[in-house]
Amino acid sequence: MATIFTKIINREISGHIVAEDENFIAFLDINPLVAGHTLVIPKREVDYIFDLDDDTLINLNLFAKKVSIAIKSAVPCLRIGVAIIGLEVPHAHIHLVPLNSMDDINFSRPKLNPTQQELKEIAEKIKSKL
Repeated sequence: MATIFTKIINREISGHIVAEDENFIAFLDINPLVAGHTLVIPKREVDYIFDLDDDTLINLNLFAKKVSIAIKSAVPCLRIGVAIIGLEVPHAHIHLVPLNSMDDINFSRPKLNPTQQELKEIAEKIKSKL
């Protein structure tokens, strides 16, 4: 059965996509830790990030770097934090989280619940920086 991420890739469900190429896609987390929290994934569905072949893993990180530069330009923050957890959705993914403090990347705290309009506006800001 396809993951929720594969359904976003296939446009079966909507997502606020900020970047995409033939192998990777980046979209906003719908329940972010902070505004601009973005997920970067390979389009090929692989459960565990370290099961990716070396070329895919390297290129996923290069794609994430490009996206993180755009996020930092679009969302006021000191840095972009990176987290790989992999327990929530069985599809390899990288969390890119705008940081102003260490608490901004604390996954045990309550998540934000932005409106679709707020997500759309943030996604457009990030896209404009790519």
